[in-house]
Amino acid sequence: MSPKGRHAKAKSRISAYEELLNQDTAKQEKDLELFMPAGPRLGTVVIEAEDVSKAFGDRILFEGMSFSLPAGGIVGIIGPNGAGKTTLFKMITDLEKPDSGTLKIGDTVKLAYVDQGRDTLDPGKTIWEIVSGGRDTIELGNAEVNSRAYVARFNFSGSDQQKTVDVFSGGERNRVHLACMLKDGANVLLLDEPTNDLDVNTMRALEEALEHFGGCAVIISHDRWFLDRIATHMLAFEGDGTVRWFEGNYSEYEEDRKKRLGKAADQPHRMKYRHLTRE
Repeated sequence: MSPKGRHAKAKSRISAYEELLNQDTAKQEKDLELFMPAGPRLGTVVIEAEDVSKAFGDRILFEGMSFSLPAGGIVGIIGPNGAGKTTLFKMITDLEKPDSGTLKIGDTVKLAYVDQGRDTLDPGKTIWEIVSGGRDTIELGNAEVNSRAYVARFNFSGSDQQKTVDVFSGGERNRVHLACMLKDGANVLLLDEPTNDLDVNTMRALEEALEHFGGCAVIISHDRWFLDRIATHMLAFEGDGTVRWFEGNYSEYEEDRKKRLGKAADQPHRMKYRHLTRE
């Protein structure tokens, strides 16, 4: 798909938010390998940052960060390790506070957060027990589905569903967390490296589910091809305290970055931090 085609696709998703919200739940659940039921309708404010800054000690992670997430938007967050991407998620979930500026979460927002650690699973429970809560059926939006069939969609065969957490691989933990999150009925998803350790089939199913999701997603990822296919906006942590909000997907952002920086854009660089100055 050409860059113009991708950009048009991004804009069409934002304008089609109402249509995504009102789609036939039963039909989507039947047609999609993975189905994300839409949560409550989002209001005018989803997530808004205005001149937000954050430092640890005398090291500035970012400053002057401003953006406004539109209903239906899918934001890819990129940048080097240590730039402050996960710190932003912690601020959105109220685990951290900005040093200055304002970060506003809309009153209608219902968050679901899958973090990179994924250490919150009960080690004595099986895959099926964790996802289903021990019930034979689970609710997906307005539809009721067989719990074992739902778990199987995440590439867990019948015998695999009886594996306990203490023997999970990284990919299995990732898929279990996704399975739990996707049935919760949130309208804003926070995903920290969701494609890590995923098999190709589950990754493609996740992409399709996000495309049809009647809500927003904010995704930290180093997978440029994944972000090319799904992102409507990019939030790029560029180092030296700078965070850039960009309308478009990863390739469009990269094209813009190279225009701004010229030859310097192609030079490898280490993460640089500005330091606080005190009077």
